[in-house]
Amino acid sequence: MSQIGAPRGRTCSRSPRSRTLRSVATLTSAVLAVTVLAGCSSGDEADEAPAAAQDNAPAARDRVADGGTLRWAVDALPTTLNTFQADADGTTARIAGAVLPALYTLDERGRPRLNPDYLESAQVVETEPKQVVLYKLNQQAVWSDGREIGAPDFVAQWRALSGRDTAYWTARNSGYERIEKIERGKNDLEVRVTFAKPYADWQSLFTPLYPKQVMGSPNSFNDGARTTLKATAGPFLLKTIDRKSGDVTLARNPRWWGQSAKLDTVVLKAVPRADRATALAAGTLDLAEIDRSAAERIALALRDARAGRNGAQAAAAHGPGAAITPSKALKSWALAHGSDDDKAAEVKAARKKNQEAIARYASAQDALAKYVVRKSLEPAYTQLSLNGESGPLADERVRRAVARAINRQELAESVLGPLGLPAKPPGSHLALAGQAAYADSSDALGGQDTKEAQALLADAGWVPGGALQKPAGTKAGSEAEKEAEKKAEKKAAEKAKEKGKGEKAEGSTGAEKAEGSTDAKKKGSDTASDEGLYIVGDDKPGDRRAVPAPVIGANGPESGTDVLAPAPAAARESAALLARAEALDTGTGSGARAAQSVAKPDRGVAGAYAPRGTAAPVTAPEAGKALGKDGKALSLRFVLPSGPGSESLRAVGDRIVRMLDAVGIRTEVTKVSDDSFFKDHVASGDYDLALYSWPASAFPATDARPIFAKPEPASDGSLLVEQNYSRVGTDRIDQLFDQAAGTLDEEEARDLVRQADARIWAAAGSIPLYQRPQLVAARADLVNAGAWGLAAPRYQDIGFKKPESSKGAERTP
Repeated sequence: MSQIGAPRGRTCSRSPRSRTLRSVATLTSAVLAVTVLAGCSSGDEADEAPAAAQDNAPAARDRVADGGTLRWAVDALPTTLNTFQADADGTTARIAGAVLPALYTLDERGRPRLNPDYLESAQVVETEPKQVVLYKLNQQAVWSDGREIGAPDFVAQWRALSGRDTAYWTARNSGYERIEKIERGKNDLEVRVTFAKPYADWQSLFTPLYPKQVMGSPNSFNDGARTTLKATAGPFLLKTIDRKSGDVTLARNPRWWGQSAKLDTVVLKAVPRADRATALAAGTLDLAEIDRSAAERIALALRDARAGRNGAQAAAAHGPGAAITPSKALKSWALAHGSDDDKAAEVKAARKKNQEAIARYASAQDALAKYVVRKSLEPAYTQLSLNGESGPLADERVRRAVARAINRQELAESVLGPLGLPAKPPGSHLALAGQAAYADSSDALGGQDTKEAQALLADAGWVPGGALQKPAGTKAGSEAEKEAEKKAEKKAAEKAKEKGKGEKAEGSTGAEKAEGSTDAKKKGSDTASDEGLYIVGDDKPGDRRAVPAPVIGANGPESGTDVLAPAPAAARESAALLARAEALDTGTGSGARAAQSVAKPDRGVAGAYAPRGTAAPVTAPEAGKALGKDGKALSLRFVLPSGPGSESLRAVGDRIVRMLDAVGIRTEVTKVSDDSFFKDHVASGDYDLALYSWPASAFPATDARPIFAKPEPASDGSLLVEQNYSRVGTDRIDQLFDQAAGTLDEEEARDLVRQADARIWAAAGSIPLYQRPQLVAARADLVNAGAWGLAAPRYQDIGFKKPESSKGAERTP
C-alpha cells in the first residue's frame, strides 16, 4: 500500500495504511563493521533530542466559537477514498483522519497514543504460546448508519489486507499477514487478535478502520470505496465531492459520541501550491501549506500593517511601483502627453498596465495582512539518494566519498536558517528528533571531510588524470596506430579486389587498371573504418550511458551516409557542461551552449571517430586534474525536478554540485518534469544522484523495512527493490528490521532499529540532509490548526476564536 510517487517537494509516501507522520547489493566491509557498532548507542537519546515544536495556535475548547466553515487547501481531489490502495494520496489520508476511526493517534513527539474516542483499552494479554491483543471498544462508538463498531469490522479488514485473497487490490499488507485469527471476546465490545508470530508494531493496525461494508468484498474494496464511503465514524462525515469545483465537503457528524466538532463544515479545496498566494489574497482559503515565497509575502504584509502602511504604500516600497523613481515618473508622464501620438499611446498603455499591477499588489497585501504564517519542521526529511545498482556508485567507497564531501550542516542552514527554524541535520534515517527510536548514528559514516573523501576515491582507483590513462592491457599508441592502419589497408584492398571482379572495362589498358587499383588502395588507407563506432540514439533501451546529443555528419543529416556521434564519455561531458550552466543560472542559452560544445573537437564531440567504450580525447588542462580510472572520467548523473515548486530543491542541488566539485567528482545535472521525476527516474533507477523526501513513522521496523531492504534478483533478471530506490542494502540490515518487528520488548526493539540505522549510514545509499520546513498560512483568528509538527490534527478542536468580549480583549494568535 505504499504510495509510489513524489508529492510536492519530492516527498515519498511510505504506507497509507501505516501511521506515517504525514503523508543494495553489497555487504559492508569488515572494517566498517567496527564503525557501525561504534555508531550505536544504548542510551535513550530521544529524550535528549528536541522534538519539532508545534505552531498551531492552541486554545481551550471553551474559547473556540461553535460553527463556521473552514476552507482548507489540498493538492488535488482524491482519486480514491481507500487509504489502502496504491493511488491513495495526502487528500485521502486527510479525509480518513476526519471521518474514520483511528485507534491510535500521534502526539507532539510522534508517539502513538490510545484514542479514547474508540478504545477503552488495548493491550497484549498473552505472549505464550501466541501473542494475543485484546481491544476493548468504546461503548458509544457507532458507524454513521447506527451499527456498533465491533469484531466484524476487524475481521473484514484483516481478511482484505492479509494478502491471502489476491482479488483485493491492496498496496501493502505489512502486519496483517501476521494475524492468525480474530475472535469476539466476552461481549460484542471486545476483540481478541491472535498473531501467528510476535509483532512489535501491532498498534499500527486497524487505523484507519473501515466498516465491513467496505472491506467485506473485493468489489466494494477495489471500486466501491474510491468515490464514496458507505459508513463513517468520525467527528465529521463525508458530504459531497464536487469534481467541477474541486471541493470536498465534510459536515459535522450528528451521531458523533465524542466532543462535538466546533466547525459546521470543512471544505477541502484543490488549489495548486503555485496558486495559493493568489487564493489567500482573494480570501478563498483559511488554511494552506505554502512555499517560502508566499510566506515572505505574508510576512511583508504583516510588517507593513504593523508600521501603518496600506497596500498602496507597500506596493511603492517593495511591489511593482518600487522601481518607479520621480524622474522615471516625470519622463513617463511627459511621453504620455507628448506630441508623438504613437509613442504616447504606447506609454499610456504601459502606464495603465503598471497601475493595474500596483493596484492588484496593493489589494493583495491588504488581504494577506489578515493571515499569519505558522511554521514548524515537517515530519519528513530530505535526503540525497545514491543509486548503487551500477556505475561508479556500485562501489561503496565512492558512495562514502560522496557522503564525506557533503557538508550537511551547511545545507540544512541554507534551507532552514532563513526561516528561523532549527537547522540540525537528522542523525537517523528511521526516526526524527523527539521520537522514541531516534539516535544520531551518523558517526557510522562520518561527517564532511574533503581529505577523507579524496582518499576513499583514490582507494577505489579514481585519481587525477585517470581519464587520460589507457585501461590495463591497452597497447601503446604507436603500436596500436600501426595495427589499425594495417587493418584499414587490408580491408580497403579486399573491397577494391572484390569490386574489380568481372568489371573488365572495354579498351582499358594495364596502366589504367593499375592506376585504378592504386587509387582504391589510397582511398582505403585514408578512410577510417566504421567498425566499432556507434550513433547516439541507436543504443539499446535502458543503456543510460548514452546521452542523446545532436548528430552531425559531413554531408548533413539527410545525406544517407553514416554519421558519427561522440563517445559516451564525450557525450556525458557535453551534457554536463550544458546542465551545469543551466543549474548555476549563467544566462547562457541551451542552444548556444550546445552549439559551442559540438564545435570543439578537443572535447570528443559529434563527428569525432571513437570506438564504443573508449574515452574521448581530452587535452584541456582541467582534464589532467579531473578524477578518472582506466580512461574514464568520474561523472555522476544528478536528476532534479524542474517544476515551479522545486526551486529550493534545485538550490540545494547546486550546493551539492559545488561540494562534489571540490573533491573532483563531476556531475551532470539533468532537470526533468515533476510528473516524470519520481516515476521515470527515481523509481526506475534512471539516475545516479537524486533529492527526494521520506516521511517519518512511529513504526519504523514495519514502515521503513521496504525502503532499506536488500534488493533481490527476479526470475527475469531484473531487480526487485520494493521501495529501496537507492538499490543499496545488506542481509544484516534486513535481519535487524525483522528482529525489531518480532520482539515485544520495546527497549530491545528501539535498540535494534538504531543498529539497523547505523548500518544504513555505513552503506551510504541514502544521506539525510535536513528536516523539511512546514509553513502554513492561517487566518489570524483560526485556532488549533497550523503547523502540527509530529502530531496528528485533532479535527473536532479546530475552529475560530470567539469574538472579543466586553470584559476584555482576548489575545489574537
